[in-house]
Amino acid sequence: MTVHTKGDGLPGPDETRPHLGIERAAPRNEQMAADKVECNACPVLCQISVGRAGACDRYANEQGVLVRVDPVVWLRRAPNHAPLQQALMARAEVGPQALPEAGSADDPDYFVTGIGSSTTYPDYKPAPFIVASKVRGVDMVTVVTEGIFSYCSFKVKIDTDRFLGPEQSAVRYRGEVIGHVTTAEYGSQMLSLGGVHHLTGGSKKEGRLTLEAMHLLGNLQPVEVDIEQGAKVRLQAGQAPVVNGVAESRMRVGCGSAAVGIFAQQWLGLCDEVVVVDDHITGVLSEHQAGRCLNMKPTGVGIRGRKSTPGRYFQVASPGDGWGGTDISDPLSILEPFDPEVAWPGLRLLMTSTTGEHSAWFVLDDQLMPQPAPMPEAVRQVVERIGENCEPSMVSVLFLAGAGGSLRAGVTDNPIRLTQAIKRALVNVTIGGASAYVWPGGGITLMADVTRMPQGSFGTVPTPAIVAPIEFSMKLSDYQALGGHMGFVRTLEDSLRHGAWHNDGAPQKMVWQAPEGVQPWPLHQPPMLG
Repeated sequence: MTVHTKGDGLPGPDETRPHLGIERAAPRNEQMAADKVECNACPVLCQISVGRAGACDRYANEQGVLVRVDPVVWLRRAPNHAPLQQALMARAEVGPQALPEAGSADDPDYFVTGIGSSTTYPDYKPAPFIVASKVRGVDMVTVVTEGIFSYCSFKVKIDTDRFLGPEQSAVRYRGEVIGHVTTAEYGSQMLSLGGVHHLTGGSKKEGRLTLEAMHLLGNLQPVEVDIEQGAKVRLQAGQAPVVNGVAESRMRVGCGSAAVGIFAQQWLGLCDEVVVVDDHITGVLSEHQAGRCLNMKPTGVGIRGRKSTPGRYFQVASPGDGWGGTDISDPLSILEPFDPEVAWPGLRLLMTSTTGEHSAWFVLDDQLMPQPAPMPEAVRQVVERIGENCEPSMVSVLFLAGAGGSLRAGVTDNPIRLTQAIKRALVNVTIGGASAYVWPGGGITLMADVTRMPQGSFGTVPTPAIVAPIEFSMKLSDYQALGGHMGFVRTLEDSLRHGAWHNDGAPQKMVWQAPEGVQPWPLHQPPMLG
């Protein structure tokens, strides 16, 4: 969408709309060359020459007029009003000669996102879009803007048992530290990338490369990082992680103990002993409560490691990219000699990993030494079932940010009321139309899955900071009660045809239509609408 703004973004006397009640000419930097325009969409205040773009590539000087380069993105519901899904949507350009209908008066089919909407910097400006609509008989308003976020990061979940690096290890992108390894979760490794200290607290290069990596990740592009004392990992939201050049395929069904519990009944009668190798908790079937409940005979197997509870062992090996996320390639290396008072020749032993990717079958000889043997087909089927129960490995990227002054001032002249209304569930917050989780406690700290946002949702400014969309939807009466900018409320139809209140003409838009999916329509999310 081509957006024209003048000076500080407020309309001059010759272009003021009567319902806005603002008449203010744009101030001009007297020391600036006559053929340049000053952009104040962020604190950098670029002075842009004719035919050139600003440092962020979001604004340009078109024949002496400040032009918004990127289009505003609208969400469109499918004709059958299926729920919105997310990222990989079919998109269509919609120009002023082919404007879509807004949908029924009581439940519009379009939702304006903050993507390309422009920002509210400086703080005194109302949000670019304050859109009225009626949803299921309720008068609603959605306040739409782009935020300039220095206080933001990406939390990255990597489905793998492979060892990526010690907790707290630095994560580097093109040589610069951009984050760290954080606590592992069940079947996944976690990274925290970005944040204000990497963006602004280090060298200019560190800030620039942190911003570059965040921008790529948020826009569903691949990023390769190096983890100190660990692995090289290729990250891309919604795709399988690539660890040291090898694409992951399976997220483990559970730890070694959980795998024993899940499949114990299926192994009964086929195996005398099963050891499920795992970096965290290695399971031993005959000792495990599952085996005892099935009246399995003790086998005298010995496991190197720290025994937790019967059939559950910690620290059987060091972390690595071998069996079950350990550093071993030979599973027998974690076994102590079998107890000759308990074990017997011919004892059937299965060793497998938590994903079933590694497995081996052994039979004890006359000296009670495990000898490799062909795995029976019935046993192999159970191992394959472990793999069937593993979900595909994926990289998940969550945007985490704190919405501060400019955002709140663009919504209301008394920002604390907005925060309070959000905490009381009177306001639904979305990020590019995607559901956002708002953290408890003070402020507006929110989190959203980037794969549920239209592709290309994130921009940058060279302060450095991430630019991200944000939308606040609520009842019109609640908006008035929290001190909203009522003079800037416009209909959806007017917003569709004329763009943001500080724009000229009927600018071009980009419309994203989602197939059936997992995410509800943004205007149906507030609690009072069910």
